[in-house]
Amino acid sequence: MTDQLFFDTDCISAFLWVGRENLLLKLYPGRVILPKQVFDELSHPSIPHIKTKIEELSASGDVSIREILTSTEEYKLYHELTISPVKGEKIIGKGEAAAIALAKVHGGIIASNNLKDIKSYVDKYALNHVTTADILAMSLESGFIDEATGNTIWGNMIKRRRMMPTATFSEYLQKRNVSSKSTVDL
Repeated sequence: MTDQLFFDTDCISAFLWVGRENLLLKLYPGRVILPKQVFDELSHPSIPHIKTKIEELSASGDVSIREILTSTEEYKLYHELTISPVKGEKIIGKGEAAAIALAKVHGGIIASNNLKDIKSYVDKYALNHVTTADILAMSLESGFIDEATGNTIWGNMIKRRRMMPTATFSEYLQKRNVSSKSTVDL
């Protein structure tokens, strides 16, 4: 798989807050893309250590920053998602919208935890999508972490006020395996 991953603020920050961005770099070497809107959100003066990490990752080439230029297909979709949605659709945040627009136009994957806001657009544009929980599960499957380490990372993310789908990583894995088995049985 060589698709680029376009991260929204919540998903990338889950790893940055707990100092585990190395998992992203191992799983997706050279494929981690931050829309400029996400970079700007992460550059907030009240969280300088996050801004410093992102600047270091960008300077080293491990993370790329992508701007959305006016008069492009990405801009048209970004504008629609943030300012002028199709009737019956809702406006979403700039980071999520930029990640969706770039993933759609460039055939990439959106990395976002904000299912409430993005699910209808992920479905509408048939986008591939991963969450923080999915990335941790892939880290386990790839041998980069064990389950105990996953539980520690998960707990630290919750302590940093990251919203996770279950109380523990182990619980998520069990739920995920049950869901996969029921899908296979169909």
